[in-house]
Amino acid sequence: QLQASGGGTVQAGGSLRLSCAASGRTFGSYFVAWFRQVPGREREFVAATRWNGGVTYYADSVKGRFAVARDSARRNAVDLQMNSLKPEDTAVYYCAYRNAPGAPTSATEYGSWGQGTQVTVSS
Repeated sequence: QLQASGGGTVQAGGSLRLSCAASGRTFGSYFVAWFRQVPGREREFVAATRWNGGVTYYADSVKGRFAVARDSARRNAVDLQMNSLKPEDTAVYYCAYRNAPGAPTSATEYGSWGQGTQVTVSS
């Protein structure tokens, strides 16, 4: 089971840190990812990290502003540090996990999902 936390409301230019923690399981070798979704639109890839090796992937829209990494203080947790937030980053953010190779950006390839956490960026 995945638990996502850390959402909230922030002004444009601000920062938030989201956390995705696994309970009852350990992350395997492959991908922990963050996706986001706004009403009426498909779920959108945001960022992913390969659990074993630490390779990271980012959507172009968040490169240079967001950083995904394993939580150094906790086992089986991945954080998404979001800086320089923009109103267009407003969405429900979901974490997801898959223990299989392949492209990490496709939502349909992930079998485990946490509940969403709302991020609202005001202008």
